[in-house]
Amino acid sequence: MTDREGKALERNATPNIAPAGFGPADLRSAYNVTATGSAAVTVAIVDAYGYDNAEGDLATYRAQFGLPACTTANGCFRKVNQSGAQGNYPRQNTGWAQETALDLDMVSAMCPGCKILLVEANSATFANLAAAENTAASMGAHVISNSYGGGESGSQNYESAYNHAGVAITVSSGDSGYGAAFPATSPHVTAVGGTSLKHDGSARGWGETVWSGAGSGCSTIYPKPMWQLDSGCAKRMEADVSAVADPNTGVAVYGPSTGHGSAWLVFGGTSVAAPLVGGVYGVNGGAVNSGADPYNNKTALFDVTSGSNGSCATTYYCNAVSGYDGPTGLGTPNGTTAF
Repeated sequence: MTDREGKALERNATPNIAPAGFGPADLRSAYNVTATGSAAVTVAIVDAYGYDNAEGDLATYRAQFGLPACTTANGCFRKVNQSGAQGNYPRQNTGWAQETALDLDMVSAMCPGCKILLVEANSATFANLAAAENTAASMGAHVISNSYGGGESGSQNYESAYNHAGVAITVSSGDSGYGAAFPATSPHVTAVGGTSLKHDGSARGWGETVWSGAGSGCSTIYPKPMWQLDSGCAKRMEADVSAVADPNTGVAVYGPSTGHGSAWLVFGGTSVAAPLVGGVYGVNGGAVNSGADPYNNKTALFDVTSGSNGSCATTYYCNAVSGYDGPTGLGTPNGTTAF
């Protein structure tokens, strides 16, 4: 997770010679995703700044875990600038390039059959990120994943960029606990919170609790969508759903490491969760009903009922409860039906 000024947040990104952290088989097992998706579906990733070796690093990740190649040559991978053109990319920023590597790898893990469109915004301002968002939608993306956020003040100027009928837009809820963040509070997106994921002895084989850093919040600006029925927040509440985000139960990523070239890293943050859920949307075809799908299919989610991201006067804002809560929303994917 990075802020929109491009400052990298803590992710336990220690370089490794071999992969550590959860790989695609782990994540697909944890979230009961068996289908691999179709090349008829394009999942877009919007990030800021350039990533010079995006395609090469993605190839290493996919080869390591036995996923099919996704390249420019075979038509699976496209990288464009903010205007939708190939070439004239923005300069690389290592923190954001790591973010992009994470996003590419998580979409690949969950939807290895999907096409991937990477749109590189000129910088991390809301104006440039919103322009890149519109470019992704105009180029036919069925799903758009976003792993960034900032304060709501002034965000109304950019909210329309996150409203594209029929396009599933996922947004990370943040990594700093309670506090509303845009674009996660847009009523047109799926805001994705975070969990700690561990093997256990249950029938599922996995257990989840709230990750202490997971973002949640009650918007002071954006209206509550018709499909969101919690009673403690009069406006838009985040998150909607969640997935693994704890750096201590993190995921394997291959990408740039300062002073080490490219390397295996272990990442956490809701920047893991947003593209992971974006990949699940991709497996299910990408078409959505204005963010309402998880709310219409609550039983197809694993409810997270323990843990917190802080202390709030309204219990469910910060604490896991049965049913909906701020840090984990309605829960984590149990197959693709809710998406």
